[in-house]
Amino acid sequence: MANRGPSYGLSREVQEKIEQKYDADLENKLVDWIILQCAEDIEHPPPGRAHFQKWLMDGTVLCKLINSLYPPGQEPIAKISESKMAFKQMEQISQFLKAAEVYGVRTTDIFQTVDLWEGKDMAAVQRTLMALGSVAVTKDDGCYRGEPSWFHRKAQQNRRGFSEEQLRQGQNVIGLQMGSNKGASQAGMTGYGMPRQIM
Repeated sequence: MANRGPSYGLSREVQEKIEQKYDADLENKLVDWIILQCAEDIEHPPPGRAHFQKWLMDGTVLCKLINSLYPPGQEPIAKISESKMAFKQMEQISQFLKAAEVYGVRTTDIFQTVDLWEGKDMAAVQRTLMALGSVAVTKDDGCYRGEPSWFHRKAQQNRRGFSEEQLRQGQNVIGLQMGSNKGASQAGMTGYGMPRQIM
């Protein structure tokens, strides 16, 4: 972790707001899912934001998680390093993030490496893991392990088909966003430049 002093003023207020978004109940659910999904002897961390961060910080658990969502032999991260060197650990976190994006997690749902490494925004880490779980449940390819009710199923495509006749009729409709011209007339209007007589 970075050696940063305490923040003051506006910086402190912003950090407190970010920390308030962290959900301890969600942490428990995510830890249970990760352990069940990886199906390995992964140690259950003690509860708390700092322990959750330390558990995920080296990137090995995250890499095992994303690999477990693929069929055997198709894992996106070939080599998971147990290195204690900071740059290797951060590299593994980056590999997880790239693999999560390829898996289907939207770019806007993905946290930054420093959010986890420095513990700046653990709520963003939780959001990424929730989005990953939602994509896994939605794919329904047999690789997801866990309770399907733990994550929301993402909406699927809802295509609509219109006939040529319906499309032609739609071109003649004036949408209400454009206003209405019902009751509009030029009654009471005077010629250009003359004052209007309002009584």
